[in-house]
Amino acid sequence: MKKMVNRALITLALFATPMLAQAEKLAVVDMGEVFEQLPQREQISKSLKAEFGDRVAEVQKMQADMRALVEKQQRDGALMSDSQKTELVRKMESLKSEFQLKGKALDEDMRRRQGEEQNKLLVQVQKVINTIADKEKYDMVLQRGAVIFVKPEADISSKVVEALSKGK
Repeated sequence: MKKMVNRALITLALFATPMLAQAEKLAVVDMGEVFEQLPQREQISKSLKAEFGDRVAEVQKMQADMRALVEKQQRDGALMSDSQKTELVRKMESLKSEFQLKGKALDEDMRRRQGEEQNKLLVQVQKVINTIADKEKYDMVLQRGAVIFVKPEADISSKVVEALSKGK
């Protein structure tokens, strides 16, 4: 029995040694945390607000106009003639359909542009991660969400944010 245990230990040692010799240096990055802390994120937000500010204001004005028409209908509806009521309803419906059309187009355009800007930022983040990985000789960098446990010193998120903040 003792010989079998010894053989098993020797066999285990023979197989475990090469696996330990090839242990990889790993790091993780919390991409959500990185994106939250980047100063470029605020710059992107400001540029998108400037780019779409006029259209947002136009849609908000249309919304205010619709509210005013609804209030007018509720306030003066009993005093209006049938033709005035019909005209008001048509005006409201026309404004509503225009509001929906412009609002949907604005949402789609803003979402598209925001995606474009985020993709540009993602490329920058990826380059910085690759640079840090090369410099510090990491064999693999994983997304933080894919890892159950990691030692704090293996998390390079703060290094990524720092490098991107310097490079603004």
